[in-house]
Formats: sequence, C-alpha cells, structure tokens
Amino acid sequence: MALFSSEVPIHRVVVSDRFIEANRTNDSTDEGRTLLTLAAVAVHMTRAYAAMQDRLLVCKRASDEISTDGRSEGGGSEPVESATDGWRRTDRLEGFDLECVAASADEPDRVFVGTFENGLFRSTDGGESFDRLETGFVRHDGNEPEDGRETTGHEAVMSLAISPHDSSVIYAGAEPSRVYRSEDGGDSWTELEGVDDLPSEPQWFFPPRPSTHHVRWLEVDPFDPDRLYVGIEAGAFVYSTDGGETWRERPEGSRRDNHTLATHAETEGRVYTAAGDGYAESDDGGRSWTQPQTGLEHRYCWGLAVDPADPESVLVSSASGASTAHAAHRADSHLYRKRDGTEWERVDGCGLPTGEGVVRSVLATTGDPGVVYGLNNHGLFVSEDFGDSWERADLEWPDGLETQAPRGLIVR
Repeated sequence: MALFSSEVPIHRVVVSDRFIEANRTNDSTDEGRTLLTLAAVAVHMTRAYAAMQDRLLVCKRASDEISTDGRSEGGGSEPVESATDGWRRTDRLEGFDLECVAASADEPDRVFVGTFENGLFRSTDGGESFDRLETGFVRHDGNEPEDGRETTGHEAVMSLAISPHDSSVIYAGAEPSRVYRSEDGGDSWTELEGVDDLPSEPQWFFPPRPSTHHVRWLEVDPFDPDRLYVGIEAGAFVYSTDGGETWRERPEGSRRDNHTLATHAETEGRVYTAAGDGYAESDDGGRSWTQPQTGLEHRYCWGLAVDPADPESVLVSSASGASTAHAAHRADSHLYRKRDGTEWERVDGCGLPTGEGVVRSVLATTGDPGVVYGLNNHGLFVSEDFGDSWERADLEWPDGLETQAPRGLIVR
C-alpha cells in the first residue's frame, strides 16, 4: 500500500459509500467496429478518524486503481496501472475533550464521537460537519442532589460500538458506568439497565476520579448480535448474552482494569482484552479466561489489534504504568506481538515510535490481512505485515499533539 503518489485525471465521478468510480472512454474512429480504449478508474477512499484529546483528525486518502478493460486496434489487452493520492487532514470538534470514536464499514461516512461532559456527536458526511445528539443520557457525577433526583444533561460518553450485524444499532458507554443502545442510528437511546447494580460495583473506581468509574470499551460479538462485552475502567469485565437484559460479571481469569476489548470475525468465542492489570483472552465467549504473559515485560496494556487473517497474531501497546502510558513528559511505551505458540516479543525499531517520549499507541485494523494502523503522539502509522515494518502517513502533525495521548482510532 503506497502512501504517496501523483494525481490521476478523472472525467466522470460517482460517489458511493467506499468507492468513487470514474470512467473514461475514447471515441471510436470506425463507427464502433473497434474500441480504442475503455478505461475504468476505481478510487478507494480510506478514512482514518483519529480522536486526540482536543480534536478529531479526519484523515482521508484516495487510492486510484486505473484498469484498461478494452481492446486496442491490435486486439491486445492494456496493462493495469495503479496510483495513490496523498493523505488529506481536516480538524473537527476542536476544544472538546474527546473520549472515543466509531464508524462502521457499511456506512463509513457516518461517524460518532463521544466527549467528556459534552455528550455525543454524529456526522453523516464523513466528518465534514457534526451535530450534537440529544441522547437523554443521565449524568450525576457520583453526587446526588439533596432530594435524591439525578440531574440530566450532556454527559461523559466514554465508549462506542456499532453492531457488525446491523449498523443502525449503536451502543454507548458512560461515566458513571452505564450502557445505552440506539436502534435507529443514534436518533433515540435506551439504557440497558443493571450494569451499575452488579454485586462488585461498590469496588469499582477510576483512580483519577476515585468516586466514579466508567465503561471504557464495548464490543459486540461478531457471531451473536445479543452478546455484548463490556470493559469497566476500573472494576470488571462484564458481558450479556441476551442483548443487555441481564449481565454477568468477573468470570474466572478475567481482568479488572479493562481498556480495550476485541473479537475475531472468523473465530467464534474468541475475546481479547488489553488491561491495566495485563493481557487476557477467552475461547468461550468470555465465560473463562487465560492470561498469557510470558515475554510481556510492560503489563499496563492499552492498545490492542488482532490480525484479521490469524486469530493467534496479536499486537498490544503497553507501558510500566499509567503515568508512563499517558503522560507525554513521562511517557515510555512499547509495542508487543504474540503469535501462535510463541511468547510475547517486543517490536522496536520497525518504524512505529516506541520508548521514551512516546505515549501508548491506539491500534486499529481494517479487515485486510496483516494491515494495522497505529496512532500515538508522533503521528499516524500503517503496517502491512502486522507490525514487522511501519510507515508514517504523510500528514502534517499539528502543533501541540505531541503532548497528547490519543483517545481512539477508526480506519474504514
């Protein structure tokens, strides 16, 4: 996947969800008996929505695949050529404290962004504009009014997930820990009650705000639309098998300080977590967990990606603790990879910045085998060999972002 290229002339453009198709046909000189050239240009638009602390970076790259599908006067076929245009970046939602971002493969131009204290935003035009959604979420910050009534208004939307079974179904996780669902693309929302009534809830707390806690990650099982996985920061792994009617918590071997969850589209029952208390994985839909740690020297895990072509190939970003993961002035984060039957290995010096001055990366896959993106305070990076080598996207990196820890990354 080349990241840089020249412009390609396009004569007629039709835009769909993920592709721009352009056609160019040369005139025949013999009343149609011979077509000199019939060329088609399929432009694949890659969208990277990178949530930093104080803005959303909307990064787009057009890959123009030029194929000649006609016959020349000699009867031969013309060769296939390809070229890629460079990345383009626009900044949106500047000044808001972003927490998460979500977009589906089916509707990549519809983007949701969760913020701390400013609620939930939605774009339907690929990040060109955003509207704040009236969700009806409840927020009380752990402090009840004297009459016992909860206050309402914009709240901390800490996590988002779009169902792979139906892109109109969206889940949102809040602070304090509650889960909401929309079945109409975000127009209306319903709380899936019971999460904050689980037996271990009194033990949950988020150290920077110890009076509260939040849903850091939501993941819908790719094989069962009613199976939902919830990562609480910090307190529990929670899951539902009936669409949020009932909840189960803290299964055997699960982590407590869950940061990122993942599943695998071709491996039923497989669930992964990168947590502050280490890495873990499940083969039975979250009912029980193992904790492969050998070789993982830094065990405060954050970013997580699984190779779409291999459920045993896993990447995690990690550090020695929260301060070296998140605080740029103390940052010292690393990247580790585990393959089938092997111990964790540190992936250094491959093009993705690691070590001193680098906050923990967030990772994202696209569904293409071996392709993974990484985002940290030094830029956006892409690997086509699942971490063996990385290339930095040709984007101007705005001033000030080198001091920020990224909040989320979606690539479609």
